[in-house]
Amino acid sequence: MVETVSFRNKEVEIAAHLHLPENFSEDRRYPALVGIHPAGGVKEQTIGHYAKRLAEHGFVTVVYDSSYQGASGGEARLLEDPTTRVEDARCAADFLTALPFVDCDRMGVFGICAGGGYAISVAQTERRFKAVATVSAAPMGEGSRGFLGHLSPVAEQIGTLEMVAQQRTAEAGGAQPLYAPFVPETLEEINESTPDLLREGYDYYRTPRGQHPNSKGRFLLTSMDKMFAFSAFDQIPELLTQPLLLIAGSKADTKVFSDQAYELSKGPKELFVVDGATHIALYDVPEYVDQAIPKMAEFFTIFFAA
Repeated sequence: MVETVSFRNKEVEIAAHLHLPENFSEDRRYPALVGIHPAGGVKEQTIGHYAKRLAEHGFVTVVYDSSYQGASGGEARLLEDPTTRVEDARCAADFLTALPFVDCDRMGVFGICAGGGYAISVAQTERRFKAVATVSAAPMGEGSRGFLGHLSPVAEQIGTLEMVAQQRTAEAGGAQPLYAPFVPETLEEINESTPDLLREGYDYYRTPRGQHPNSKGRFLLTSMDKMFAFSAFDQIPELLTQPLLLIAGSKADTKVFSDQAYELSKGPKELFVVDGATHIALYDVPEYVDQAIPKMAEFFTIFFAA
């Protein structure tokens, strides 16, 4: 059962779906999860699929469109602001704690792709989240300063920031916003050297496989300064004491980030590698999702019972 709900992050109204377990009863108290979607995604795509499946395992699960994106409010549109994305997750926790059928002592967070990075980030300082799980985690700050774990030269990073500065000045003078794609926008942009992440990203976001009218697959160029300033992993050793589950495909070009988070974590942790899966395959391919969902449900069940 899915209910259309909303909550607020300050003045911005957040559009959300609340997935409820089968035979739901308001007289019971349920464990609850907050789900965070990938960059450029919306609640109806992979994060919603995971939420539906996790609800079948008995979890009240809320997923939402982040501020400035999808059906949620906020200007400028398609802004990817990591700090706001983290605050969205806190506000989702606020929403869950106000529901009488949610057991606030059994609340966790999970995320897919960039949502996995944001889940790790928010859990470092949001103690209401008792456990955190990720699928194909890709931290937005670390990922924007390089590509797939390889840090870009400083001069190149500064060049990007100079470009953003010029664009901000232009927009302050009345110029139109510029946008950058998260994945290729046409088949012609893909060739033999295109990484699997981007090649398969096109297949998911630009075709009927995962396409949704609210998912534009691009972001405001002037988001880049905020992305560069953000780090999802910086406080893992000190502050991420909650149990951590990292799910990654053995063939995922982003597995490097799950490896890094695993090495940094000093608390209870597990790296669950899905053999043969790529980054995007864990979004919706049954062969792989059918391994990830039971593992995640088992993980949260065990640690909520502890």
